[in-house]
Amino acid sequence: MQIRSPFNILFILALCFPPILANANNHDFSNPTQNHDTEATYLEYRSTSSNRFLEELDRQDDFAAAPYKVSLFNPTNGEDSERLWSQTKSIGFYGLGVAGALALMPESITNWEKDDVQLMNQWWDNVRQGPVWDRDAWVINYIGHPYFGGVYYQAARKSGYRQWDAFVYSALMSTFYWEYGIEAFAEIPSIQDLVVTPTLGWVYGEWAFQKERQIRLGGGTVMGSQAIGSTALFFLDPVDSIGRGVNNMAGKELVKAGTGYMGIHSNVLRNGDVETQYRVQLNYAFGAGDTADGLKLRQPKSYSDITGDPVTYGIVGLSLGTHYPVLDKDRHLKSDFAPSFTLGLYFTEHFSTRLSYMRGEYESLVETRTHTYENYSLDFQYYLNASSRLKPYINAGLGEAMLDMDRSNKKLQVNVGTGLHYSLNSNWSMMLDWRYAHHRNSGARDHLIGSQVIYRFGEGNKLI
Repeated sequence: MQIRSPFNILFILALCFPPILANANNHDFSNPTQNHDTEATYLEYRSTSSNRFLEELDRQDDFAAAPYKVSLFNPTNGEDSERLWSQTKSIGFYGLGVAGALALMPESITNWEKDDVQLMNQWWDNVRQGPVWDRDAWVINYIGHPYFGGVYYQAARKSGYRQWDAFVYSALMSTFYWEYGIEAFAEIPSIQDLVVTPTLGWVYGEWAFQKERQIRLGGGTVMGSQAIGSTALFFLDPVDSIGRGVNNMAGKELVKAGTGYMGIHSNVLRNGDVETQYRVQLNYAFGAGDTADGLKLRQPKSYSDITGDPVTYGIVGLSLGTHYPVLDKDRHLKSDFAPSFTLGLYFTEHFSTRLSYMRGEYESLVETRTHTYENYSLDFQYYLNASSRLKPYINAGLGEAMLDMDRSNKKLQVNVGTGLHYSLNSNWSMMLDWRYAHHRNSGARDHLIGSQVIYRFGEGNKLI
């Protein structure tokens, strides 16, 4: 087994700090009388809350006027760039630490060269060969990578950046820190990882951001258990949790870390009156009164309602369906249906981009065997009649086709095509499409005809 997954970084770090992380997660930031046990392994240091989020900041930008403006390197709305830079450095430090640990392990386990020159040569060889469609297990590609994309996302989101900026940060980290950084020492950068990590990481990261807030405002417990709550809080944002652990171990703030929130709760008193309590930084509530059972959290307005930001993870769309490839006659393969999927960003009513993939087993017309045919591409769509539920569109992009999962015979292709997109509601839509794929080197010409069902996450298309 080779150690190449980002899961290993998380688990190795988790083993390093378990008691410290638990203490950091359970700390009541609002209680001035709470102190760490100075006779224990902790130094005299009290964790503080370092996070902020856009919903509470005084915003200067009109997001509707420039919805895809990137403020990551020029914050103008009170974002905490120092916190984000601190967390970025900590992520890099943790990665180097784990890389050092892996360097001490046998090459048969890590697949890493021990010689520095050979290691750099291996990195360069992998970088110049990529990106490719990788063959990692689906749990790594479609659960593990989105999870870590969400971890990167939260570092920016909890530093006060809007969702779009947090997505851009996640894309930069997953591309340059991981795919073309640490992981490139072990394997060739992956096409689907470059797209899936930040895109589905946006969806997961925003869910984790809101879930952590809910747990902390509820006292830090899950199913009535503080232990389960602490474990959940660690895995929802391991970078922040490890940062607090490092600070506790050092006895001073080395990393800007720590998470807290203010919550507004409505309580029904025994006399029937309703009292509003302000729950500050996890555990401490202002407001007296003997409350009835069933404390209920007042549901906040949505992110876009509060901030006026039209760009949320609702622009992310995932589709499943089937395609029928009419293959070039020189392939000598019998055409048949095959499953397909896309992952896309639906930027406006006029523009979107999608990563598409299909794979099928096809009978040979000249021998008694079957061949695996794969086709994947990154395409851009322009929609006509954008204000209507039924929108024709044109499609163009680049991709590759491959037989028998053999990278040596993959061929670069240029795609053009057209299709129809019908919106059922804000989240669900249907698509019919035709793509013509011309392969530059071989001259092969394939036609892909298909239909898919698309799901938009979150609020989906708010204009429907």
